[in-house]
Amino acid sequence: MSEFRTRSRWRRRLPASAALAAGTAVLLMVSPAVAVVPQAAVPTTETPADLGRLADEAVNVVEVLLADNAELDALVATGVDLDHHVDQTEDGIVVHAVVTGNEVATLTQAGFTFGEVLHTPADAEARIDEREATIAAHLADNQEFAAAASFSAQSTVSDVKIIRADYYTSGENQVLSVEAKWAQGQTATNALTVERDSGPGTEIGSGGTQNITRFVDAGVYMYHRGAAQVTSRPDYVRITSPTGDVAVAKVNEWLPISGKDPEGPGYQKDFVTSYLTPTELYDRIKALAAQYPKISEIVELPYKTNGYRRKAQAVLGTANASRVGVDSLAWGHEGGNNVSVELANPGVADAPLTVTVTGTQVRVSLATNASGAVTSTAAQVVAALNAQAGTLLKAYTYRGNAGTGVVATAAPTALSDGLSAPASVSRDPHSVYAIRIGKHRDGSKLGVLAYAQEHAREWVPPLVTIETAERLLRNYAHDGRTKQLVDNLDIWIAPSINPDGGHYSFYDFNSQRKNMTNHCTPETSGDFLGRTSWGVDNNRNYTEYSLFDGYSGASASCTSGTYAGPSELSEPENRNVDWLASRPNIKFSMNLHSSGNYFMWSPGAYATPGRISAPRPTLAEESLFWGASSRILTAIKRHRNLAVTPARTGPIADVLYSAAGNSGDMLWYKYGIYAWNFEVGTSFQPPWASAHQETMEFSNGLVEMLRVARDFDTDHQRPTSSLSVTASATAGMVDLKFETDEPAAVFYTLDGAKPTYESALYGSAGIREGGETVTVPSGTTVHWFSVDARGNVEKNYKPDGNGKNFNKQTVVAPIG
Repeated sequence: MSEFRTRSRWRRRLPASAALAAGTAVLLMVSPAVAVVPQAAVPTTETPADLGRLADEAVNVVEVLLADNAELDALVATGVDLDHHVDQTEDGIVVHAVVTGNEVATLTQAGFTFGEVLHTPADAEARIDEREATIAAHLADNQEFAAAASFSAQSTVSDVKIIRADYYTSGENQVLSVEAKWAQGQTATNALTVERDSGPGTEIGSGGTQNITRFVDAGVYMYHRGAAQVTSRPDYVRITSPTGDVAVAKVNEWLPISGKDPEGPGYQKDFVTSYLTPTELYDRIKALAAQYPKISEIVELPYKTNGYRRKAQAVLGTANASRVGVDSLAWGHEGGNNVSVELANPGVADAPLTVTVTGTQVRVSLATNASGAVTSTAAQVVAALNAQAGTLLKAYTYRGNAGTGVVATAAPTALSDGLSAPASVSRDPHSVYAIRIGKHRDGSKLGVLAYAQEHAREWVPPLVTIETAERLLRNYAHDGRTKQLVDNLDIWIAPSINPDGGHYSFYDFNSQRKNMTNHCTPETSGDFLGRTSWGVDNNRNYTEYSLFDGYSGASASCTSGTYAGPSELSEPENRNVDWLASRPNIKFSMNLHSSGNYFMWSPGAYATPGRISAPRPTLAEESLFWGASSRILTAIKRHRNLAVTPARTGPIADVLYSAAGNSGDMLWYKYGIYAWNFEVGTSFQPPWASAHQETMEFSNGLVEMLRVARDFDTDHQRPTSSLSVTASATAGMVDLKFETDEPAAVFYTLDGAKPTYESALYGSAGIREGGETVTVPSGTTVHWFSVDARGNVEKNYKPDGNGKNFNKQTVVAPIG
């Protein structure tokens, strides 16, 4: 970064009056969203009239029709969970809210208008079914192949078959890429050895050998693959499997690709075949690092999450005044799920309230009156349970109710943690992993960070990181441009920042947005019935321009979809991102989210009323953001001609809404990192065909960001600048504008003084506009110099030294 930029001074709190105003918006919240749901790729056709049929606690994605930005800010202030969709129309603004039927009713009473229902729980379940069906189909193919090969002694079917054998050149290198499938590849981990000839008419083996290794995705064996340099073009290859079966195939010439294509001939891509859980994501990068130890390694981040685990719970009764909440003291998987509670009528008159504990079974014999009717209130049952069964459980009245209602009897009720992931998903505090890619991983090279799944329900962004890691490692040996990136950058890729929420989204509650930490209490919604609304929004828990600074777009309610947590960086997931960003060599980053096909950067937050924004980048920095964006978005478009529109490109606060305490702002304002944000695709969990295409195109964009970083690092070209002068509307005055040949800051003086880094900084004319117009008296002498974002100073001028070679011009009104 250039020496004139010191962002630590940017951190500030709002004035008391503004903070009070922002706080008032939080106090006026309507009932916040208790859960979240992904929207579907193809909206359903339910109409506003259908809204009354939405189940009270079922979660749907529904349009909200707003008149203007003021209404949008008011909606954000309620703490409702909003999809990343803000569509400016001729009639107003359309946003997508993730809401229950109860919340629709509450928000309607508050004056908000709803449109169509876009996504229902049935749509969410369909994505899970599709993933399972995809995996099952691959497994069935493997079983069918293995079964056919098992009869190879009686037939001509070999247990190994060569899928592809491609020869191509890359620069001066000759490369052979081979893909093959082995019948036992699902369970056996053996590599396969490829023998090759050295050209037509030569012996197989004369050209040498190479190994190819298993490609496993979501636990399913896909095939073996690998590429190696060769010294001559082979004509045939042969593979002998570990069981002795043989396959032979002719080598094909790889189809030529235009020399203008940045990927070049032989570039390998398309490495994902289904959605991946956080466990599968971590397994994938661990396997990659093990295969490419010279240019990659796994880094376990310093803070473990709270874990995919919960206390076992139950709520007994239906009426609030007579409900009894019960939590196990042990985690569910550590014995809490074995606890049960029974509320029994003793069947006799004048019985006292008693509690009997037998192992983990708790029986409450309720008190009765002279006529034999039950008289025990919820508060009395709670007190008895805590006194007599306090080594197993904690009981409480429902959400702060006094508990004066008489309880109803209840058959033995098993407490449950409500978690259904398989045993392969750890219930312990979870490690978070990143793969670090680079030939030099000692901090000496410019660093780039990519991270995904701050929001658990966003399943495509992690795949973009995996696809990108695969491309970097598997193309390194034969693609010169990839080798240049890996040799000269220090690349950190963290595919899942929020593994607890990610696992919960896959296995329990498809629409989970937040982590799994329960900051709710029994007096709020900390009971079993509130379990889908707990958690902290990891993208609202950072340190810069947060809810705690008085900024808009986050909530203090523990059940809100945008809950900011009890304090900044309260969550281990967020402390891990802070740790990554504090690497002193990291200067570029990409935070991957979905959905909406946005491409954004800071500022990401403002305070209301008045939309008091976090400080905007300088004109030079804004120019770098926009210039790099055009490159990155062009790379995305190259895949299938999808254009991220100008209306969805720019600072978060300009094109979306305020998101107080987001990670991009922390990286930019606290650490000086050029931090972008992808919003991938059009829904959180689209059908796989769409998810696959989105992964490919946004991986193009992520790789291009690495190239932007590399070009930035090697930029030694000094900027040049000029001054344009036009007549002012005011007599005797002239209007000035500075122009530069690349993104660069301009410092200037108008009083004849030498320009320094403390001089006036040329600014922007306004949001999403070019440079400002400076009006001065005709005859003014202007001194100035420019410095680009890399720190290169025009003419090698020394603004803090004895340099005198700054630009000088006396400005007069043009004639004619």
